[in-house]
Amino acid sequence: MWPESPLLRDAGAAVLTAGAAMAVLRFWEEAGNRALLDQKLCRKLVHISVGLVFFLMWPLFSADDVYAPFLASLVIVLNIIKVTLIGLGVVKDDGVVNSMTRNGDHRELLRGPLYYACAITLTTIIFWRTSPISIAVICNLCAGDGVADIAGRRFGHKKLPYNPDKSYAGTIAMFTSGFLASMLYMCYFHLFGFVDQTWIMVAAFGTTSLAAAIVESLPVSTRLDDNLTSPIASSLVGGLVFYYIGDGGGATGGDRSSIVAMAEMVFAGSS
Repeated sequence: MWPESPLLRDAGAAVLTAGAAMAVLRFWEEAGNRALLDQKLCRKLVHISVGLVFFLMWPLFSADDVYAPFLASLVIVLNIIKVTLIGLGVVKDDGVVNSMTRNGDHRELLRGPLYYACAITLTTIIFWRTSPISIAVICNLCAGDGVADIAGRRFGHKKLPYNPDKSYAGTIAMFTSGFLASMLYMCYFHLFGFVDQTWIMVAAFGTTSLAAAIVESLPVSTRLDDNLTSPIASSLVGGLVFYYIGDGGGATGGDRSSIVAMAEMVFAGSS
């Protein structure tokens, strides 16, 4: 039985969420330490699984507690601190380095992995679970970008004419996996009444995933980082698309009443 107090319930949900996310992360750290998988593949499996498992736990939180998104993101914030300390060389953790970097350099943690964690944290706090934008951002970032790298390395022999660092296979995989993951989470969140489940929503998710895949394929994503450009593209395009179809705030107004309220929160926080 969940406690009657929304705050106590959400504190318990935060503990369970942290436990699930850390268990997945620890599993891949051990795989990296034991060299059971190629380092690049292990890194992308972390990228795909940790965010999606974290996302899976959101229905555990109450709809009545304004602190719910902050408590939910607490585990990611703690991971940001951990990754930053390891990236700066203050703390040594070979498991984290081996499972989350391309070349075993701890300084890499201060780029892609840090952007990834910050993107999920901001998405959780700003959009939360009744906005389909959160689904688009996290699914395109975790499933889309993660599978794109794996597919690109294995099948990406034919490169894009405008970016030799990206391939047709990777870009197609980014769109397909991001879109399919978005569909699955739309159905999952619809079970709890968080978002609508309509063909218009399907089209909106497809448009957002396509935009994210296109942006990920551009040279600017290579110069910056996919973990930075993909969430930005998904949030901006998703914001426009879902606002246009009138579903920026999801099926219910319990957590966020509309996309306007979200924007007001962002601007109020930055002022």
